[in-house]
Amino acid sequence: MAGLFTALNAGKTALGVNQKSIEIVGNNISNVNTEGYSRQSAELSPYPSMAFGSFFVGQGVVISDVSRDHDIFVTNMLQEKSIEFGLQNGQTNALSELERIFSIGEENISTEINRFFDSWQELSANPSGLVERDIVIQRGELLAEKFNLTANELNKVKENVNDSLISKVAAVNSQISEIAELNERIFTIEVQGQTANSARDRRDLLAKDLATSLGIQTYEDSKGMLAVQLPGGLPLVQGNIAMEIEAVTSGSDLTLVLHTGGVTRDIGLNQMGGEFKGLVNIRDQFIPSLKDDLDRLAYEITEAVNTVHYAGAGLDSLTDRNFFSPPNPLPPPPASDPWLDAARNMSVILTDSNQVAAASAPTPPATVAPGDNRNALIISSLGETFLINGSDTFGAYYGKMTAEVGIESNQNKLALGGAEDAMVQFQNMRDGLSGVSLDEEMISLIQYQRGFESSAKFLSTVDEMMDVIIGLK
Repeated sequence: MAGLFTALNAGKTALGVNQKSIEIVGNNISNVNTEGYSRQSAELSPYPSMAFGSFFVGQGVVISDVSRDHDIFVTNMLQEKSIEFGLQNGQTNALSELERIFSIGEENISTEINRFFDSWQELSANPSGLVERDIVIQRGELLAEKFNLTANELNKVKENVNDSLISKVAAVNSQISEIAELNERIFTIEVQGQTANSARDRRDLLAKDLATSLGIQTYEDSKGMLAVQLPGGLPLVQGNIAMEIEAVTSGSDLTLVLHTGGVTRDIGLNQMGGEFKGLVNIRDQFIPSLKDDLDRLAYEITEAVNTVHYAGAGLDSLTDRNFFSPPNPLPPPPASDPWLDAARNMSVILTDSNQVAAASAPTPPATVAPGDNRNALIISSLGETFLINGSDTFGAYYGKMTAEVGIESNQNKLALGGAEDAMVQFQNMRDGLSGVSLDEEMISLIQYQRGFESSAKFLSTVDEMMDVIIGLK
């Protein structure tokens, strides 16, 4: 009779284990499309055998743990590739906008430069013509407006970058806080000998997202808690304590700071990774370089034209007049370059077409001859003869700027494509190792279903045997 009770217990445990295994399979199937979910499976162990005379008899089966399919190497590599993808992806929108601003189409700064100097060439054919003089002033105004617009659009791109950073700060702070909460939950569950599979899946997914955004580095401590830090070493999560990133604005400037235990630290470019580093790099490195080149071009055009125009004379025989508003005077060291904000401040200061100095300055008391076009010819030739840095004409200098933007954008597209391919490759590897396969789950479902049915049949048989024995007694 004792043997039948042992068999009854074995059948009961088998029935319960197969039922629980079917529930685990059902949970896998339910989460087949859940991002970051790792396939779970029941770890089965036999009950300790019981001595029965001169031999031992098994007492059934028990689920010792519910494990998740997880590979730490693939997880770490996926996180690493996410950093490079985030870096390149963060720069994409800004570079696309810069490509539009510094276009190579028909309507750009180079086109306006050519039209401006062409108008001086046309004026040289009829230096007394008021229409031609008006056109020179109009072309100068259009050129100045093009510089003004381009400078303002560069500032707008910087503002858009700042807006993107502000919008992302709230999201990353939420993810940082959630990782700290998950650390606490995982420790509380696993200190009791259980496994926090769902919480670990969620934490891995958040770490991957933060790697894309901030380029974080992570490691797991002895308590199973995930420590999170910025590439430069500043901590974001320590145990169940979350730090906070704040975007501090001052006028049009924006800086990022980290609040850590009552201490506020600046987050510089070398402390970032991922999308944040890409955005800040464009804002603080690439755009200022373009703006400096744009200001330099506006400054050189203004200085070259003003120098010749100042020496010439208008129809009223007066000299010493600038065509464009003078650029900033050279500031004392160690201040910035003399062409600072030259593009944004560029404007035509002539108010009357008679003031256009198409003629050479006469020697008093002589006046300007009606057909004198010598100064107009000199200015018209500046577009092809004046050299910036001793090597580039105005148009060639702008061409280098557009080429720089185009090269940077193309490199970004290539790097983004490569980073995305690498990330997809490791994501597929992760899905192959840890993801849910419906085919495998259906096989497991049939297996546990057959086990459940067999266990039920076994219990029924033992029950009949016990009825027989009881009847005999």
